[in-house]
Amino acid sequence: MKQIKLFSPATIANLSCGFDVMGLCLDGVGDKMIVRKSDQKGIRITRIEGADLPLETEKNVAGVAGLALLKKLNVNFGFEIEIYKKIKAGSGIGSSSASAAGAVFGMNELAGRPFTRKELVEFAMQGEVLASGSAHADNVAPALCGGFTIVRSSSPLDIIKIDSPSELYATVVHPQIELKTSEMRAVLTPMIPLKSAITQWGNVGGLVAGLYTSDYELIGRSLQDVIVEPLRGPFIPNFNEVKEAAVKNGALGSGISGSGPSIFALSKGFNTAQKVAESMRSIFEKTTIPFEIHVSKINSEGVKII
Repeated sequence: MKQIKLFSPATIANLSCGFDVMGLCLDGVGDKMIVRKSDQKGIRITRIEGADLPLETEKNVAGVAGLALLKKLNVNFGFEIEIYKKIKAGSGIGSSSASAAGAVFGMNELAGRPFTRKELVEFAMQGEVLASGSAHADNVAPALCGGFTIVRSSSPLDIIKIDSPSELYATVVHPQIELKTSEMRAVLTPMIPLKSAITQWGNVGGLVAGLYTSDYELIGRSLQDVIVEPLRGPFIPNFNEVKEAAVKNGALGSGISGSGPSIFALSKGFNTAQKVAESMRSIFEKTTIPFEIHVSKINSEGVKII
């Protein structure tokens, strides 16, 4: 196999209460990438369409993630990468993680698959360092592994995958303003009240239990964030209005996707997810802000060969 074509999916990170530890993988929303073998050693990014991103390997998240993996690969060839961006940078649905995850997945396949998907997460995280300044895995883990993922520990890395309940759908509205992840991390406070921490722990436990038992009502009750959302919400246009409309129209719960500005909602059933999408659309149509809306089932596989 000389080259591989990939679909590298968008993701929703944090999931309200699971800041930096939980995420899910979307289906039908993502980038396309081509990774091919090259006689010239090293990594070259030869083409990027859909975004104004650097071709220099050391300045691109796909290149940086790939270089981290290349150090561990015993190969006598190099790699060329083409990226066709469909996920806008700063959208809050894992644009940088899609590039990083796709790069390491494709390289690993062409090298004979020496690493598992979970093992590839650590390499993809290096791309996130370039993008946001921190090596978080809550986007790259679901992008590579699919379904829902928990980052139980970053050092040593310990990723747990949870299969999605069969009727769970995600709705995401992306108001097209850019909120940089690094800037949104800067608004967070290093200290939190014990009462808030206890509430958050309870919600994380409830969300995990709800996913394992397909208890949709428990999932909804657990999608509450008392720590991060109050600080980031004011930066997102119409945030509270969208959340209220989503729940009013049947969503289990709603919150900030990643660091924003996208807002997500989880629903039981496709029809409800579509109804939630229309409620979000009606709010943003009253503004001058361009926006996109996605309705997606949960992608159980992660990065896919196409």
